[in-house]
Amino acid sequence: MKATVVDLRYKMNDVLKALERNEKVTVLYRGKVKGILVPVGGSKKLKVKEHPFFGMSSQDESQSVPDVMKELRRPRYDDI
Repeated sequence: MKATVVDLRYKMNDVLKALERNEKVTVLYRGKVKGILVPVGGSKKLKVKEHPFFGMSSQDESQSVPDVMKELRRPRYDDI
């Protein structure tokens, strides 16, 4: 998709929809290419079935529910 600076101002919703469809958006200023907007590929939505708490009752009984919840809610310092 090609979009001018005016399109970015007045039709930003259309630009965002194009990015959601994984389209690159070429930004034009006075007919010349000034930049390219690329959709983020790393944002994958987590499905409910993939969540660690899903199906916990069918797992082995070695951990109690409070222990599992404490593990799920722990600080995630290693993610940085």
